[in-house]
Amino acid sequence: MKNKMIMQATDLSIVFGGLRAVDKFSFELYQNELVGLIGPNGAGKTTVFNMLTGIYTPTEGEIIYWDERSRVHSIGKKQPAVLNKVGIARTFQNIRLFNSLSVIDNVKIALHAHRKANIFDVLLRTKKFRSDEGIIEEKALQLLSLFKIADKKDELAKNLPYGEQRKLEIVRALAARPQVLFLDEPAAGMNPQETEELMELIAFIRKEFDLTILLIEHDMKLVMGICERLIVLDYGKIIARGLPEEIKKDPQVIKAYLGEEALEHVESE
Repeated sequence: MKNKMIMQATDLSIVFGGLRAVDKFSFELYQNELVGLIGPNGAGKTTVFNMLTGIYTPTEGEIIYWDERSRVHSIGKKQPAVLNKVGIARTFQNIRLFNSLSVIDNVKIALHAHRKANIFDVLLRTKKFRSDEGIIEEKALQLLSLFKIADKKDELAKNLPYGEQRKLEIVRALAARPQVLFLDEPAAGMNPQETEELMELIAFIRKEFDLTILLIEHDMKLVMGICERLIVLDYGKIIARGLPEEIKKDPQVIKAYLGEEALEHVESE
């Protein structure tokens, strides 16, 4: 039996200047799933993410989301900040950190959305404010420790190695306390060892934070290794969906995306 449904998209389409970038994308996301969205470059994967996370408003279609209290939200026209508050967080293909701030300050900014102190507490620096600051600092350090970058807490984000910048972006997303985490090419730019560590990390945070994860990724070893089911896009349309083992053997997927060489490589791993 499947867990409860927490997101449902129905016939999502978006048009840019007459070009239909995504056409009738429909899917369901269930609690605690780890699902991969794959396809060739230009297939519309990030555009789908942008619609599901409030960056783009669909031209057509509907997105329904059930939060942790099972309250129903129609989120197709909501802004990212609103979605963040109801439990939806994401990372980006192009890393978006506050480069001139320290590592820990990047995390604390995300945690501030959940602070209990109000504006008067902040201005007067009351006991509640000081208590909040202590809790936020401690939580930020805990998150950084999970990702083994707590020792870099005082460094500027821009000075971190690329792989650790990727980790910091995931930490910042987790600081928003999401129910659903969208990861847009988390292994981009990583070497094989870093990718292996990332696979373990994604599996760990999914369990540790009780997350549902939808990810876009081109690294097929990662996708096949951790995703429970896959959705394949090509030219903005879903061409296949199913278990990784089924997708690997789907002739339409092989033709559109994997190719015979890629398929043989995955099977030889």
